[in-house]
Amino acid sequence: MNWGSFYAVISGVNRHSTGIGRIWISVIFIFRILVLVVAAESVWGDEKSQFTCNTQQPGCNSVCYDQFFPVSHIRLWALQLILVSTPALLVAMHVAHRHHIEKKLLKRTGRSTPKELEHIKNQKFQITGALWWTYMISIVFRIIFELAFLYIFHLIYPNFKMVRLVKCDSYPCPNTVDCFVSRPTEKTIFIAFMLAVSGVCVLLNLAEVIYLISRACTRYFHGSDEESKVAWISQKLSSYKQNEINQLIADHALKSRLAVSKKSTTERGNRCSAF
Repeated sequence: MNWGSFYAVISGVNRHSTGIGRIWISVIFIFRILVLVVAAESVWGDEKSQFTCNTQQPGCNSVCYDQFFPVSHIRLWALQLILVSTPALLVAMHVAHRHHIEKKLLKRTGRSTPKELEHIKNQKFQITGALWWTYMISIVFRIIFELAFLYIFHLIYPNFKMVRLVKCDSYPCPNTVDCFVSRPTEKTIFIAFMLAVSGVCVLLNLAEVIYLISRACTRYFHGSDEESKVAWISQKLSSYKQNEINQLIADHALKSRLAVSKKSTTERGNRCSAF
């Protein structure tokens, strides 16, 4: 599998991730993909050929190997990495959909210049609204897949340790035979390392969930405070404007009364002059 292309796909959401999310992607690439490709695959490369039993009975080695190692560690970890990283594609698809919508809006408004389209392509979205839910769902699925694979690994290899010697009596072995595993100590170290890194990824995902929820709560309460302030200011402005309008009406009424009174006085004076 081309792990470089796989990492390029999941790292496409790096610009739209939180700081913890970027750390998670780095841990996935450096401590899981690189270790799996560079070191672990070479350690387990001869696991089948070097699994030897003290018998010449044809098929005994293969049957005993399948009994004690039903799933290769490398293939199990590769499948785990693929499924754990796949939820990140939800965020990538959501961002691509947002980009597509904004490009359509630009074309409708006649502003679809190459510069504007490039700006939309490189635009970073805030993790709010629908994107917040998509991002949160992707993290939840990451945690579920990590814990599920840890449980499956425990069911298949309950001791989390590579044994040196196994005893097998399955058909077609003629009797109970001793089978020997190659590089058991080295494989045990890699198993412990991969399980520890998987646990670290679970903790990072949990920390990111807490971080996103705390930010959402902060935005909610801060937004409520801002709305209260805006409402208070609007109320004060409305009250001020109403008082101002009432004052203008009162002044206008007073001026009207004064004008009427002045007019009456003038009319009486004119009548007296006529007599």
